Amino acid sequence: MKKSIRLLLADDHAIVLAGLTTLLSLEPGIEISATAENGEEAVSRYREARPDVALLDLRMPGMDGVEAAARILREFPDARILILTTFESEEDIHRALQAGVRGYMLKESKRPDLLAAIHAVLAGNRWLPQPIARLAAERAKQPDLSARQLEVLDLVSKGLTNKEIGAILGFSAEG
Repeated sequence: MKKSIRLLLADDHAIVLAGLTTLLSLEPGIEISATAENGEEAVSRYREARPDVALLDLRMPGMDGVEAAARILREFPDARILILTTFESEEDIHRALQAGVRGYMLKESKRPDLLAAIHAVLAGNRWLPQPIARLAAERAKQPDLSARQLEVLDLVSKGLTNKEIGAILGFSAEG
């Protein structure tokens, strides 16, 4: 007999948490091993239950889902974490992926997509719906450089020497 996938569900909205718990417990091969209503509780429940996959809401009071994911991953580097949220800003997606989550799903997703995401994350793969993947790819193309560093690069691309760049920006080319 195939082993059930054990899930931790964390969401600060009681009705959403109850709905997810009911929806996913009806799925053959899925077992809800723990639930949490905030990030602190999610970290604690993860330690206790050691689920196969954790589904965390992004925005929860106190510790949010990204911080909870980061804490879980510090203690359990092999943790499989999926963010399930209504927020799709580039910054939220970037923060979640930087923290080490394996997937990012929107709550508007259909049940088959959520199940596919759980299975993909369990297998160690990333799961990003196409619009989210597109935003993540655009962000990855952008360098994580400061405005000053971008200014220097712009001047270098224009063929200026170190001395000329230093004079424009007000610093010495030697130092």
